[in-house]
Amino acid sequence: MDLVRHLECFVAVAEESHFGRAAARLGMAQPPLSQRIQRLEKHLGVRLFERTSRQVTITEAGTLLLAEAREVLARSEALMATARRIRDGETGLLRAALPPDVSGETVAALLAGFTGTGAAGLELELHELSTAQQLERFAAHELDVGLIHHPCDVSGLELGPVLRRELGVLLPGDAAAAGLDEVPLASLTGYDLILFPRTAAPAVYDDLLTTCARNGYTPPTVRHAQGASFVRGLVLSARAVAFSPRDAHGDGEGDPSQRPASGVVWRPLTGAPLALRHSVAWPGGRGDAAVAAFAEAATHALRTTAGAMPDLPSRPLHLRPASEYWL
Repeated sequence: MDLVRHLECFVAVAEESHFGRAAARLGMAQPPLSQRIQRLEKHLGVRLFERTSRQVTITEAGTLLLAEAREVLARSEALMATARRIRDGETGLLRAALPPDVSGETVAALLAGFTGTGAAGLELELHELSTAQQLERFAAHELDVGLIHHPCDVSGLELGPVLRRELGVLLPGDAAAAGLDEVPLASLTGYDLILFPRTAAPAVYDDLLTTCARNGYTPPTVRHAQGASFVRGLVLSARAVAFSPRDAHGDGEGDPSQRPASGVVWRPLTGAPLALRHSVAWPGGRGDAAVAAFAEAATHALRTTAGAMPDLPSRPLHLRPASEYWL
């Protein structure tokens, strides 16, 4: 028995004191309404109404149950309203992810922007995950939205605007190229290159090495590191360089290119040949209000704190056949 629907009938008859008017109010015929009241009485084991040919009078038992029936209906409506908000992404849990290279300032701006979009009813569960890890979680239905690097395999995903963050180079302060305003890639010849592990974003990794080779720089050795402090340590202690957006290695004390005392300087690359491309991604058909709020906040945060600019890729945003790198 649909208890909620039967209670709606009970409350309508109690308030109208007339089966005909109650049936009209509920948009149903009178005989089915009478049958529902009878089934409810049988289910509850009490008589709810005294009926005569001229009037319907609620019984003492019915009067005692009426307030609770109204409360059950109110709770039922509240439950359905909450379910609708969850379905539409206006409340509930949003599982989101950002890649490790996003700066603390960008993360803070994203969180502030997300809260300011009216998503106060949402609980945001934010993870630090590489693109490869995000794609795995999307496939396992364990992630709702994330900020990914391109190119990658985006089949089954919907994407927000693609944003470009230009990469510069971190190099030892005593390197000859450190005295240049802009560094040609070819001038890095002889230096090892520090990159994130290839498994984190294989196509991005291959793209970077391909572009380096095309511009005259083939590193003798590729070393792998992710943490900013570890990368700086390798740059200082080994004959190595690393690529980084201007915002990613700041420590809150000004432009990293103006900190020679640290022993490491950041310089832009001549012609801006290297860049990280990001977009917010989510499973196809999942583009609800929560995802839209996260995408808006992430895009705004990248543009305002990381200098990211809209980008129109010249080739498809998907994974090419695996290779170390290609020319």
